[in-house]
Amino acid sequence: MDQAKRNRTLTIVLFIIYLLLLTWIVLFKLHVSFADMEIARNINLVPFLGSDGIDANIIYNIVFFIPFGVYLCMLKREWNFIKKLLPVLCASLAFEILQYALAIGRTDVTDLICNVLGGIAGIGIYALLFKMLKNKTNKVINIAALALTICAIVFFALLVTDSLPLMIRL
Repeated sequence: MDQAKRNRTLTIVLFIIYLLLLTWIVLFKLHVSFADMEIARNINLVPFLGSDGIDANIIYNIVFFIPFGVYLCMLKREWNFIKKLLPVLCASLAFEILQYALAIGRTDVTDLICNVLGGIAGIGIYALLFKMLKNKTNKVINIAALALTICAIVFFALLVTDSLPLMIRL
């Protein structure tokens, strides 16, 4: 297998891992059991309702969707902006609908807006990196993403095994 195919395969694997972690974060709020989850079916169609400025949830929604935009650009660089934005919007909308349907969180238009902003930021970050790094962009991002993915998996494994609170206390 040549270097370009290996790079693309790594991108696909990292994107799949990212999507699994994103699903666990967005839908399951890092819980490992449905018994631990808050069962609620709420919907908010008014953007930024009850928000006194920028809160942590807004930041998290933006940050968690930045990789989505980056990975789309890595896999579909030839797509125009709208074609790249559409999967971000659809994924975010699907998460919000699933939260409502499964009664596992608050369905919120603010989350949808912030997720899409994160995807747009990811598309922009990729465009800037591509201007600087040209054809080395995907390789550099894959190396950084692999390191971050390993850290995220270790973090989540510690969280699931309840070892993280112990490590934080030390």
